[in-house]
Amino acid sequence: MVARIYRPAKTAMQSGKAKTHRWVLDYEPEIAKSVEPLMGYTSSADMKQQIRLFFETQDDAVAYARRHGIPYRVEKAQDRRVRGSAYADNFKFNRVAPWTH
Repeated sequence: MVARIYRPAKTAMQSGKAKTHRWVLDYEPEIAKSVEPLMGYTSSADMKQQIRLFFETQDDAVAYARRHGIPYRVEKAQDRRVRGSAYADNFKFNRVAPWTH
């Protein structure tokens, strides 16, 4: 079972960068999830999907995987890009879209 090492992205419910500085080691699923026919619950018999380990650095996560003989794949962290904009741009004369109430 291959482990995935990554730094999580900011969730849509956050305005800041909370919980995005630590690195996470997750296992990729070996068995597909199944839907229970009576109640419609989604479940899996793969218990390693419940394991999530947090590390301060990428090197710590890689060292842990190597020390325990876990095959791993590292995903590069993508930093968010902030586009600059000013409040005054809402009232520019040559706006692309008209601004109305």
